[in-house]
Amino acid sequence: MANIREVQERINSVKDTMKITNAMYMISSSKMTQARKKLADTEPYFYGLQGEISRILRHLPEFQNRYFDRRSEVAEKERKIASIVITADKGLAGSYNHNIVKLEEEILKKPGKHKLFVVGELGRHYFAKQGVEIDTHFQYTVQKPTMHRARNISEKILEQFRKKELDEVYIVYTRMENSVQADAEVVKLLPLERSDFGEMKMPLNMHREAIELYPSAEDVMNSIVPNYVTGMVYGCLVEAYASEHNARMMAMKSATDSAQSLIKELSVLYNRARQAAITQEITEVCAGARAQNQKRK
Repeated sequence: MANIREVQERINSVKDTMKITNAMYMISSSKMTQARKKLADTEPYFYGLQGEISRILRHLPEFQNRYFDRRSEVAEKERKIASIVITADKGLAGSYNHNIVKLEEEILKKPGKHKLFVVGELGRHYFAKQGVEIDTHFQYTVQKPTMHRARNISEKILEQFRKKELDEVYIVYTRMENSVQADAEVVKLLPLERSDFGEMKMPLNMHREAIELYPSAEDVMNSIVPNYVTGMVYGCLVEAYASEHNARMMAMKSATDSAQSLIKELSVLYNRARQAAITQEITEVCAGARAQNQKRK
């Protein structure tokens, strides 16, 4: 049986670790709440952009635009496919990073010439070790998702798509379903699909059928789409940020619960060791007293 000092030191060590995990839980809880609020505040604007694109497509069914070009003439093996992979900058978040990496590895197995745009230190280090070429790394973006950083990413992607350096663009991120479930998923950013802009629900008393596009439908669409793509990237960044901290909350809660359970077990072990030590001391005192009595006789 371990001695009292060893058990006591281990209990103190576990308690110190529990303080850290509990503090990380509280920090992640606060950051997740802020992220959800930030996303809720900006969603109406980008839903409005989606609605306007839907209106243009509804009124001009034959309208063609470069952002909707599927480039069917490019062979499957020759298609240039880009993936924006959003991972965390650090671990201690359960399977959060593993699920993203696993999903991206499935994409890399598909035919085509792949480009990787990694957002997050863990993803960058992982794919660098695997020998996968990383085209661009947007440093520190995941720890503070902002509209400016989302615009930097979207401008880089849109520029390469317009120059036909890319034929397809996907974003791999984690979407938070609820407080206990978050799923890694792939969203196609470019080219845009008409099916993604279905009939938008409008208030019954709002008549929005008559539209005038100035100077032209092409110019209007070229102005709206980059902002829409930026909004998509921003939404994914914020969702991933909230999902990361939700995963870290769950991981830290599990670690804290395990620490509490371990402390209980160690406390029992400590009490047994202490009881054994006390019993030993009493036995030695009794034996010494008995020996003294025998000498007196």
